[in-house]
Amino acid sequence: MRTVITGSGCFIPANIKKNNSFVTHLFYDENRQLIQHSAEDIISKFQQITGIAERRYADTSMNASCMAVEAAKQAIADAGIDAESIDQLIVAHNFGDVHSNSIQPDTVPSIASRVKHRLGIRNPSCVAYDLLFGCPGWLQGLIQADAYTRSGMAKTCLVIGTEALSRVTDPYDRDSMIYSDGAGAVVTQMSDNSGIIGSHSASFAGDDIAFISMGKSNYTNGNGYTNYLKMQGRKVYEFALRHVPLAIKACLDKCNIHLSAVKKIFIHQANEKMDEAIVNRLLKLYNISDVPQDIMPMNIQLLGNSSVATIPTLYNMVSKGLFHNHALHPHDIIVFASVGAGMNINAVCYEV
Repeated sequence: MRTVITGSGCFIPANIKKNNSFVTHLFYDENRQLIQHSAEDIISKFQQITGIAERRYADTSMNASCMAVEAAKQAIADAGIDAESIDQLIVAHNFGDVHSNSIQPDTVPSIASRVKHRLGIRNPSCVAYDLLFGCPGWLQGLIQADAYTRSGMAKTCLVIGTEALSRVTDPYDRDSMIYSDGAGAVVTQMSDNSGIIGSHSASFAGDDIAFISMGKSNYTNGNGYTNYLKMQGRKVYEFALRHVPLAIKACLDKCNIHLSAVKKIFIHQANEKMDEAIVNRLLKLYNISDVPQDIMPMNIQLLGNSSVATIPTLYNMVSKGLFHNHALHPHDIIVFASVGAGMNINAVCYEV
């Protein structure tokens, strides 16, 4: 028996924040020194590197749990199941509910418990819990759902990734332009002819642990008591290039599948250039010189980086035929892969 995705959904906030909305910002570096370039030049270089032209922000009335509920409703309807039949309700996030005009995380009760409550699920055997694993959190939730399914401890799981990163970013930091809000969800059940073939996960908590963390504002006169999401971009880039291709290959090796059989690679939408470099490095591991056409769908250009929500949102768009030049067909072999704070890495090989 395998764990198969029987339904998917996502919530993409309607509020579009384009790059030109940052032209009035003052940007400071990590040493709290004003960057001596015009905002236009900073934004232009940012788009060249990340590929991001715009991102989505949640309404002030919404938070992570609200977006998770909307994505979950779609996934449940798509799967055609009764929500009361869900055995495991897993919600991946990093900051919980962060209310508008606040940076304080609100995580008690858990986001998963709030989602279960708002979905109206009464069954106490539906176990709801949160998962903190950096940006790879949703994919790790999928791996956990697979473990529960294979062990016979669960038949139906709901795995959600949700985040409102716009509320934990430093407006004086160039990296604030990377982050976005959103949620994605899938329902998994048992199958005997498709689904998850295998997976691989790894955690690096040596010097790598500080590559993505919380820190003070880049602005000299900023609030010294408030911490924001901070990233050592170059080190994250180098870490991802060094480890993600190897993680994908380790996953495929466990499954006894060659990369040439893979139709799509769904990579965490962190940085366009980084994701392209990861795929190129992966191809080199297999001595493949030409990148297969349309192997890597990307929506970061318009949706930005919504952390745990990027992969399920991307998968939902492709599987529903909402993505130009990309489609999934029965028995296609696809790969999911992610990297993020921890530093954590994971990959899943899946048969559609």
